[in-house]
Amino acid sequence: MTDSSPVQRARQSLQRTLNWYSSFKRHGRRPPSPELQAIAQPQLKTIKNALEQLEHPIFRIAMFGLVSRGKSAVVNALLGQKRLLTSPLNGETRYPQAVQWQLVGQTVELIDTPGLDEIEGQIRADMARDVAAQADLILFVVAGDITRTEYQAIAELRATHKPLILVFNKIDLYPDVEQGMIYTQLAQLANQRAETPPPSPLPTNIPESKAPIVEDIVMIAAEPAPILIRNEWSDGSVSEEWETPAPIIAPLKAAIATVLTQAGESLIALNALVQAKSATQTLARDTIEQQRKAAETLIWRYAQGKAIAVAANPIAVVDLIGGMVSDLALIRALAKLYGLPMTSFAAERLWRKIIFSSVMLLFGEIGGGLVLGTAKTAGIATEGAYPWGTWSMAALLQGGLAGYGSLVIGKVAQRYLEQGCTWGDRGISPTIRNVINTVDAPQVMARLRQVLLDQ
Repeated sequence: MTDSSPVQRARQSLQRTLNWYSSFKRHGRRPPSPELQAIAQPQLKTIKNALEQLEHPIFRIAMFGLVSRGKSAVVNALLGQKRLLTSPLNGETRYPQAVQWQLVGQTVELIDTPGLDEIEGQIRADMARDVAAQADLILFVVAGDITRTEYQAIAELRATHKPLILVFNKIDLYPDVEQGMIYTQLAQLANQRAETPPPSPLPTNIPESKAPIVEDIVMIAAEPAPILIRNEWSDGSVSEEWETPAPIIAPLKAAIATVLTQAGESLIALNALVQAKSATQTLARDTIEQQRKAAETLIWRYAQGKAIAVAANPIAVVDLIGGMVSDLALIRALAKLYGLPMTSFAAERLWRKIIFSSVMLLFGEIGGGLVLGTAKTAGIATEGAYPWGTWSMAALLQGGLAGYGSLVIGKVAQRYLEQGCTWGDRGISPTIRNVINTVDAPQVMARLRQVLLDQ
């Protein structure tokens, strides 16, 4: 594995993130806060687990579907041996089971899950979310026309931003003509864009996106039903026996091999990066909420100081420069209060982003401040020709506008800091973008490229 591999880049990014949050810098020079440490620990564990996954990368595939659709049979067929119990009547899988498999020279972990209609409510949701979060690829197994429950389950899994292959199992039970009809219906559903209603009577509450619902559809028969064979012998006797045909599994193996070859390592890296990014964002949001009162006091103090300084200063250019310096100092002070990452480079990037996102207000402040500041300067230069009452009014207006600008900047800075340790040239977000943009696998990455790059 080269230094420029997706996994190596992801590992370096997560190690930097973990080092920052785990170090004494977590709370600046102040004594560690037990409350903030309690907030940080679960998220640090998530980041550490994501990093450990990259130390020994394994491509994980999760099987989902309703009861008796043949998920365990699919796993057995891929393995070429019966490792998991199967039943033609009821689901045998009661909890997620994982088995390892070798394909195209890579280690793959196949995770079989209980039928989504076997477990109810929050338990099902938690199980599906946890398994899907660990998976790099999702296989959703159906056995014919898709049901309302299956469609809703696909919609929920789609929101995990993982490649999803729809597996049409048990094709041996359908004549060729009927297979073709079902496949056409599945293909129409798979290519359905989320901004248009799905075909009736299926539900419509799926995540907004312009990408297809699934990346691919494959047709297989993981455990074909036995067929009756008639044998005619040379002595004229006739016998009958049941024979089980070989599994039709090659199309699914080929589809998985394509994903592994084109994007396997990148998907492993993206999975770890997305998990860590979510953890840092949660950590930042919880930290900001914990320190909200202290932050509001800090923002108000900076706004007051800036307003007084701008109002008292008679030189317009100094007003503008001093105001910008004050706002930059406010951003740094907020980062230090929260213990969140903020280098000088990142603070400057944030400052430019704030100006861009608040362009109307800030340019109004700069423009108005320039006019009012020039008026103050002119009032002094004319040695009394300019009324002091008007000068005072201009100073108050300029100071109030400057102070209000600081309040807005403080609030915007809080929202930006909630992104956690994700920015900078080597942060998590740029690493995600870099990994996605270097993968040449349009079919596999189309939806991920759209969703992850928009975040």
